[in-house]
Amino acid sequence: MTVSDTKVTWLTQDAYDRLKSELDELIENRPVIAAKINDSREEGDLKENGGYHAAREEQGQQEARIRHLQELLRNAKVGEAPSNNGVAEPGMVLTIQYDGDDDSETFLLATREEGGGGELEIYSPDSPLGQALLGAKEGETREYPLPNGKTEKVKLLKAVPYGAS
Repeated sequence: MTVSDTKVTWLTQDAYDRLKSELDELIENRPVIAAKINDSREEGDLKENGGYHAAREEQGQQEARIRHLQELLRNAKVGEAPSNNGVAEPGMVLTIQYDGDDDSETFLLATREEGGGGELEIYSPDSPLGQALLGAKEGETREYPLPNGKTEKVKLLKAVPYGAS
């Protein structure tokens, strides 16, 4: 996926602020990691220098997270909840019922970053279930593939913007 085909991500102001704070902290921490690498490099032979390799690994993970957060925040729509039109889309709390099951399940259709650690389960719009439900209207039944090759039918009972339920 290139930068140009990224999707807009809906974030609450709270989620945006939390992610922006994490990004700022990671960027501030760059010199600390660089210093660790320099200190470890001065300890001698790099082939057998565990501290050096650990610091480089940490730097790689940190830089990947920085790039991810920058991209996410660059394409974020903040505080603009999806419209309350009963259609499944990212940022909506969906209540569904699986074919042949009397119980219903409620979850947020969003990325982990959007959910912010609430009590709701979070399903990605890119997951098989999320993809099947995107654009579904309340009362509509959709199918999606299971890992075993079979298909599952699911009915959208309710779709409301996150925070409006």
